[in-house]
Amino acid sequence: MIRLPYWHVDAFADRPFAGNQAAVMPLDAWLDEATLLAIAEENNFAETAFLVKDETGEADWELRWFTPTMEIRLCGHATLASGHVLLERDGGDRVTFRTRRAGLLEVARSEAGYELGLPLIETAPDSWPEAVALLGAEPREIWLSPERYGVYLFDSEEQVRALDPDLRGLGKLGDDQFICTAPGARTDVVSRVFVPGGGVDEDSFTGSAHACLTHFWTERLGRDSFTAHQASHRGGDATCRREGDRAILGGQCVTVVEGTFLLPQE
Repeated sequence: MIRLPYWHVDAFADRPFAGNQAAVMPLDAWLDEATLLAIAEENNFAETAFLVKDETGEADWELRWFTPTMEIRLCGHATLASGHVLLERDGGDRVTFRTRRAGLLEVARSEAGYELGLPLIETAPDSWPEAVALLGAEPREIWLSPERYGVYLFDSEEQVRALDPDLRGLGKLGDDQFICTAPGARTDVVSRVFVPGGGVDEDSFTGSAHACLTHFWTERLGRDSFTAHQASHRGGDATCRREGDRAILGGQCVTVVEGTFLLPQE
């Protein structure tokens, strides 16, 4: 058996059993993609983060993310979880990651936990009647991006919490993120995020969605920062700040399991 180090982390959470679960697995070298996907399917979290020491000099680690069904282009919560694991294990104040489709990312310690720097994702006003029909309620506005992120603005937190979308139908439209948002009651902003086409019916907390919401809400609120709550069953919280073309997400992490993944050796 090949013995692989394994961490199970609850990200964007200040206690166990909240936020979004991620598996974090540093590797000595890349395994083939079929094996990485099989491991992610076995873990059955929204994302498993795989890391290999970066040999290019651009960053500390190379980072890839897999859902149970596919490799994805960007994952915020599993990046935060990866930074948490590495900084707790190795020490230091910050760690950088080179990714295949999202550029260079960074996790740094902060007074409240960690800060995660992601590319700001911009959206523009648009329409998508097929998606609206499947959400089960009519948003006030729809903003879409070429990267398959969609912001659906509702009037109140109650409307967002009451959504009961046709997840199978949304999944047939592609691996888009359906980000349903409104002004929050306890926080500035509230959201729910559905990604059934990517293997995640409703995400617990979605860092990449908040890179999108950071652009959307700072433009709307007329200020550079806000507080956010993702109103999933587990719930998750973050601070969101815009710095140029970056979204800086602040949050905490809790390690729930640390152990060894046993991989059969061919």
